[in-house]
Amino acid sequence: MMKLRHDQPGLRSILDKHRPWLVITGAGVSLYSGIPTYRDDNGEWLRSDPIKHHEFIQYEDKRKHYWARSAVGWPPVERALPNDAHYALAELERRGYFAGLITQNVDRLHQRAGQQHVIDLHGRLDRVRCLQCGQFEDRQQLQVRLLEFNSFLAPLTATLAPDGDAHVRDEITRRMKLVNCLACDGILMPDVVFFGGTISKQTHLEAARLYEQCNGVLAIGSSLMVYSGFRYCKLAKQDGKPLMIINRGRTRADDIVDHKIGQDCQTVLTALVA
Repeated sequence: MMKLRHDQPGLRSILDKHRPWLVITGAGVSLYSGIPTYRDDNGEWLRSDPIKHHEFIQYEDKRKHYWARSAVGWPPVERALPNDAHYALAELERRGYFAGLITQNVDRLHQRAGQQHVIDLHGRLDRVRCLQCGQFEDRQQLQVRLLEFNSFLAPLTATLAPDGDAHVRDEITRRMKLVNCLACDGILMPDVVFFGGTISKQTHLEAARLYEQCNGVLAIGSSLMVYSGFRYCKLAKQDGKPLMIINRGRTRADDIVDHKIGQDCQTVLTALVA
């Protein structure tokens, strides 16, 4: 592994030599938008255990737990704005450095910053889907309906969390009244991949097409502990494509990376653009 600094001339020459790159982003990119990361610099989990996919599907009390916390945690996520890292990545895309970007984030901040070729690997928090008929509903519209039936949640506030979660006492979650699909009265679920869930075949195909178009993989702001992002780092190693990581902490791919910049990604990316 070759360690670089963002101000080294070699960094720009590497990016120029192997473009277009496939970019993989994680929670570290949204950190300066006020959305905290899931893990610390050592890759250790920072938060309580999330609700698993099968739990949400099978148990009404788990759905009450989720939607009560989401009703409180959604507003600050909805208000979050792209930061300089998002804008720098969009600018580098315009300059022809990227074949596309695969994000593990669900906040849609890359798109709001103007990024054109984005795959939301783990889904998007700004909409929900019905498990019965498949119809989508805007998350903000659902928020209005949630608070109409659960007005006791309206005064509660929360700090930002990476998945729109918030801490709500158990006695409050038990009072939660669920809101169902407007079209068929089916169960609503956020359009994200829960832990234990699977990424759709269509998303995999779209991501594979982007990978085929790239000459190198650049992972930014991710510990890569989740395999869905790490797999593209492994593919790069197998196919002889250069792998570069910009992340201030430890990552799962540190033993196979070609070039690593162990610094804050916003600092590195804004310097690159400048």
